[in-house]
Amino acid sequence: MLCRVFIGAALIAGAMAGGEVANTAALDSGDRVIADNEHPPVDVELVLAVDVSYSMDPAELLLQREGYAEAIVSNEFLQALKTGPNRRLALVYVEWSGPNDQKIIVPWRLIDGHKSAAAVAADITRAPARMGSRTSISGAINFALSLFDADPYRGLRRVIDVSGDGVNNDGSPVTIARDAALATGIIINGLPIMLDGRLPSQMDIDDLDLYYEDCVIGGPGSFVVPVRSRDGFKAAIRAKLVLEVASGAPRHWIVPVARREPRVSCLIGEAMWAKRSRW
Repeated sequence: MLCRVFIGAALIAGAMAGGEVANTAALDSGDRVIADNEHPPVDVELVLAVDVSYSMDPAELLLQREGYAEAIVSNEFLQALKTGPNRRLALVYVEWSGPNDQKIIVPWRLIDGHKSAAAVAADITRAPARMGSRTSISGAINFALSLFDADPYRGLRRVIDVSGDGVNNDGSPVTIARDAALATGIIINGLPIMLDGRLPSQMDIDDLDLYYEDCVIGGPGSFVVPVRSRDGFKAAIRAKLVLEVASGAPRHWIVPVARREPRVSCLIGEAMWAKRSRW
């Protein structure tokens, strides 16, 4: 089921409740990953794929990094971590822009409590700021897909978490990359950034959340968390990470998205870029 998550005051608590349900189901089904010396078990293998294209202004880039760093050490996130059968996850933090511009900021790391989470958060915040041209969500997904082969851990779920403020306008069509990832059992969630009051761009669309729902995310329980204000940016990141760790949310806080033809063309970014190039 594809879902849109609306951030409210009680969402974090709801995500925790959903995580407890997911934990119980996993234990009852015997779905725990078996440990071995080479591949320690985790509950989630999570790729954080973060947009750093030029459409993101410096203030947004700072908010985004701070949001992820603070979310990883938040009480809500660490409590959600305890709801899984293995009580730990593996995480890699990647920044991306064009089809061949992806950089690993934090390589695969195990998070099993506050100390390991704080170390990852510190590495995110201390990395030099960077930006890149064009927006290739497909490039980000393809790059993320390859990272799972190098992950030394094995999880109950594999998740790619894509955040961005624009549509795919370079590289292969985003649906091709999405479908290739879904075919391997990977789940893709999204954080479409739609801030009020930002400077308009020729490549902006009004319905970025719908584009993410219909063209980017997929897999069992996949969801989007739209970001519509600077004040809510960090809360949205935190809520999304809690949901991904807890692997569930109460149904009254999610809205199912019907399977149908995309409400926004999945090639809208490519068409807009072609038109811009003609100008």
